[in-house]
Amino acid sequence: MASATIRLSDEESRLIKSYAAQERRSVSDVIRLAILDRIEDEYDLALFEQAEARFNVNPVTHSLDEIKEKYGLDG
Repeated sequence: MASATIRLSDEESRLIKSYAAQERRSVSDVIRLAILDRIEDEYDLALFEQAEARFNVNPVTHSLDEIKEKYGLDG
């Protein structure tokens, strides 16, 4: 397992430790999850921007009924 070092101000360190205690998580878990959440958010935004660009070139939409019929879905 890899490890990393980050530099924090005393105030940042207190805030993170306080939050970790409140969430009953380790500081390491809080930081790791925050970084992974940020990466996921940026990835999701990039996918949205790609989809939006494609839609702007060809703004075709389909109703739910059309999708159900196309893929043979019930309900």
